[in-house]
Amino acid sequence: MTIVSFKLNPNLYLRDPQSSTLGQKIIQSSIKMIDKTGAEDFTFKKLGAEIGSTEASIYRYFENKHRLILYLIDWYWTWLEYKIDYRIQNIASPVERLRTCIRMLAEEKKIDPEIPFVDEQRLQRIVNTEFEKTYLTRQVDTDNKEGLFLPYKSLCKKIAGILKEISPNYGFPHSLVSTVMLSANHQLYYAQHLPSLTDIKTDSRHKHERLAEFLETMVLNTINAKIK
Repeated sequence: MTIVSFKLNPNLYLRDPQSSTLGQKIIQSSIKMIDKTGAEDFTFKKLGAEIGSTEASIYRYFENKHRLILYLIDWYWTWLEYKIDYRIQNIASPVERLRTCIRMLAEEKKIDPEIPFVDEQRLQRIVNTEFEKTYLTRQVDTDNKEGLFLPYKSLCKKIAGILKEISPNYGFPHSLVSTVMLSANHQLYYAQHLPSLTDIKTDSRHKHERLAEFLETMVLNTINAKIK
């Protein structure tokens, strides 16, 4: 089986965690722990105890918790763009490519056998709860200058490009796509914690399909594209 790895921004880490067994254990256990207890309760000391290593060994990979969480979220967006590229590469219709992108944003993520040390289901939940915390900070401009949000911006740019193929005269492609990308996270979070804010029901087996339908309708109606 081919093992897939992604080259992420070196500013995220001191040593690439994908390059060693310990680094992969750091990623694997971080995802598990943050998904279970949240980022606030997560510490390198607890992570070290979980993986049977020292706190100092984790600091050899990441400067701090903020950089580690950014790494996980950047990894998610990089992986998702990789999966989207594969799925749409042979689709000629820009409308169908756009619909495929929206469905993939909304769908429940499955564990990818090509990357055994990452649980994408857990990571999707982390993105839903922690992503906005990574840039709603005082150091956001510094982080942005270091390119720490590039995977998210890259995917937004890709989908906005497809949208412009469909509606070249629409004036807000990036604004609409970034809104949709965040909404995909928000609606699932609302369904679980603030249900009066959404029509997506967390107890429904079809919540991801309903989410995709909502996002697709919002986008295509906004740009006045025919839904075939």
